[in-house]
Amino acid sequence: MKPSLNSNRPLIVIYFALCLDAVGISLVFPILPQLLKQVTQGGNVATYIGLMTSLYAVMQFIFAPVLGALSDNLGRRPVLLVSLAGAAINYTIMAFAPHLWMLVLGRLIAGLTSANAAVASAYITDISAEKDRARRFGLMNAVFGAGFIIGPILGGVFGDYWVRLPFIAAAVLNGYNFILAFFILPETRPKTGHKVPLAAFNPLAPLRWVFSMAGLLPIIMVFFLLSGTGEAYGTCWALWGADAFQWNGLWIGLSLGMFGVCQTLVQAFLPGPATRLLGERGAVIAGICCACLALVVMAFARQGWVIFAIMPIFALAGIGTPAFQALATRQVDPARQGQLQGVLTSAVSLATIIGPLGFSAFYMLVQKTWPGAIWLSVLAIYALAVPLVIFSTRKRRSTPLATT
Repeated sequence: MKPSLNSNRPLIVIYFALCLDAVGISLVFPILPQLLKQVTQGGNVATYIGLMTSLYAVMQFIFAPVLGALSDNLGRRPVLLVSLAGAAINYTIMAFAPHLWMLVLGRLIAGLTSANAAVASAYITDISAEKDRARRFGLMNAVFGAGFIIGPILGGVFGDYWVRLPFIAAAVLNGYNFILAFFILPETRPKTGHKVPLAAFNPLAPLRWVFSMAGLLPIIMVFFLLSGTGEAYGTCWALWGADAFQWNGLWIGLSLGMFGVCQTLVQAFLPGPATRLLGERGAVIAGICCACLALVVMAFARQGWVIFAIMPIFALAGIGTPAFQALATRQVDPARQGQLQGVLTSAVSLATIIGPLGFSAFYMLVQKTWPGAIWLSVLAIYALAVPLVIFSTRKRRSTPLATT
């Protein structure tokens, strides 16, 4: 039976799963440099960090549209359950991996299982009226931000005690969420009775589909570009914190946790008011301006407390994302929401394949002379995104969908 639009229990389970996805992504940020030095016997690990982050994104890029399309045919619930079980097993393996290749394999599997974000987004669409989607997607981003509070702090505190301990904690949390979802989560899209088409296993097929939709393509391009800039933080934050301020794992975790707190508050309370006050275009551009201001301060900061002071302004960059995501859901019919969310996740993942490699390479160039220069490179990409944001909102306003 399909859950009521007002049902809260399934939403809680879905939000918890997304929170754990963010925990799994971010808990490695404070400990990854130390862990890689341990398994590679020292040396410059910036390249390894960029490589592992990109491999994680490759798996999301490949499997997000696949899992989304499979959930349209097989149902949301079984796909989510398999991904949660896989995440628990994977983190257990990574907790005891003695070699680099095993860590790489673990991040590959983690990228595959975290592709369930596409299915979770489709599940939220299934049980949400159109008028509630922007708010619920905002809450979705807020709980994702909460995961970025828990993950870095968990990684920093536990990692200083034992560098493998955060993975054990993540395995336990994912196992608990699997049990919770198994007993509580209902199905919103029962099996169609049709065979799963082979095209569902082709990650490029949904991208070809979306390229045929002129109104959707510019929005996905905005997701692509802004998500690519976000990869600079996961790739370079820990290295920059240590190089610029001599932060240890705890302070790196606390700084990322502080950002998660600010991001969660912004995503939970500000997207709706910001969109009503500024419009979608204005909200996104205002967010970009806030990010650029924070990046300039970070680039020239000489004391660590400045970074904590600028965090609230930095977090305002996310106020326009939920409105973009809600707009995208209205441009396809309900039967293809899983495929749409898979494409969105896959497009974002494609950016996160490219971003870590580029940012890690650039950081190696400036690491010894000016580590903060990495943030000016991010600012430059944000500036390039502004014309694309204006173009995408103009296209949207020219369609009937703009009045819904």
